[in-house]
Amino acid sequence: MIKNNKIILIIEILSAPLGRLLISFMFLMSGLNKAGNYSNTSGWMESMGVSSSILPLVILLEIIGALAIIVGWKTKIAAFLLAGFCFVSALIFHSDFSNQVEMIMFMKNIAIAGGFLFLVANGAGNYSLDNRKG
Repeated sequence: MIKNNKIILIIEILSAPLGRLLISFMFLMSGLNKAGNYSNTSGWMESMGVSSSILPLVILLEIIGALAIIVGWKTKIAAFLLAGFCFVSALIFHSDFSNQVEMIMFMKNIAIAGGFLFLVANGAGNYSLDNRKG
């Protein structure tokens, strides 16, 4: 029984930092990819009817927001901004429900927004800069 309690304790301790990493990593990679392929991303945004003038803000939000959540710094603010980003991008880029792939992408964005809203409500949890003992 003691061994099971230790396993449960380890899972509880690691779930918050691992969860923050898993929910944020794709935004970090996406932001870096957008920065590395700026002209292609800019053209794609314009083809979707979105001004590419906001691309620098998108890149900053994805990279800085993801890093903030990964380390647990200003987590509630970063999570709120990324939840909004997920929701807005779902509506703009994935609202063609006649296309099953687009519908799945829409639902993925909404689900991720929900995960970020859990961070807004509950904070960063264990091993975060927000919860460091000072």
